[in-house]
Amino acid sequence: MAETSTATHLATTEKTSLLRVITYAGAIIAFLIGSGFATGQEILQYYASYGFWGVFGTGLLVLVLISYVAVELFLTGRREQFEKPSRVFYYYGGKYLGTFFDYFSILFVFLSFTVMIAGAGAVFEEHYGLSKFIGGIALAAVVCATVWFGLTSLVDVIGKIGPVIVIVAIALGVYGIMRDPEGISTGVDVLPSLDVTQASSNWFLSGLSYVGFCMLWLAAFLAALGKTVKNRREATAGGFVGGIAFSLACMVVGLGLLANIGEVFDAEIPMLVLASSLGPWIGALISVMILAGIYTTAIPLLWTVSSRFFDDKTKKFKYVTIALAVLGTIIGLVLPFSQMVNIIYVINGYVGIVLLALMIVRTIREVATRTAG
Repeated sequence: MAETSTATHLATTEKTSLLRVITYAGAIIAFLIGSGFATGQEILQYYASYGFWGVFGTGLLVLVLISYVAVELFLTGRREQFEKPSRVFYYYGGKYLGTFFDYFSILFVFLSFTVMIAGAGAVFEEHYGLSKFIGGIALAAVVCATVWFGLTSLVDVIGKIGPVIVIVAIALGVYGIMRDPEGISTGVDVLPSLDVTQASSNWFLSGLSYVGFCMLWLAAFLAALGKTVKNRREATAGGFVGGIAFSLACMVVGLGLLANIGEVFDAEIPMLVLASSLGPWIGALISVMILAGIYTTAIPLLWTVSSRFFDDKTKKFKYVTIALAVLGTIIGLVLPFSQMVNIIYVINGYVGIVLLALMIVRTIREVATRTAG
């Protein structure tokens, strides 16, 4: 008993590493910054399309809930040490709802991977004037090769790319705002006359749906990553920093798009419209950033699906990864990118809201039990 107590104390009091906190936060950010965020299509539909309330109302709602979700999943993964990441759904939903979320999330995560393929194809087609098949197939090949090497290399890669993408995205959003200081108020005025695709009927439901689909992405990935966290403080700090940084980035980019809504409302890649106004070289650099953002999200999405069936790094894991990459490429190059974002993300976002509710209920019960004890 004394040895166990000492080990627990050491694990709890181990010095927190700022680098590890930043890496964990970066992994969260990079996971969430996929083709939807990096291209601006996601932010346009969930934030900017609702005007001021969309940017700030949705933004603050997402900030609070995503930060809570990230910390909770990190801590739960670290504490429970799930044999399989998918067990996190049973932890919150019990046998029946857990089974539903387990299988539903795998389908959704796979479909989200197809959205990444579509996003890469859209960038190649709209910006480079090349066939979308080149972009989609190239992304699938690179992602497949990365997933081949497992979760450890995953975190090393995406944890360091994520913060860079956020900084560039924020800079582009700030440029969009400063390009025309009165553009935001003008954008709010003209918004009702534009045919802008929205994620929901109002900003509040849009925010909940946004958190919902992000949760179905994050649940298994963060439960698995939580097993590697050294101590509780790193898990908490990494979750908060990642959630807050991502949410603030969404709001800044949302304002930038709102300020230029007349130019970007019907574009497949709104961020490239802003970037190209700075000059062709800037547009070229931003297109690379967008592809990097798609890449960092596509990796854990594909890994999550493959790891649901076979253990990481086994031969069967690698074979199923190749098969899923091929299937995802075929599906992702059929429908238009913006249409896929609106259909797949929004529908699954509402299902994710149920998981969010279950998570909050479980947290409240645990807090009440500890308080009573």
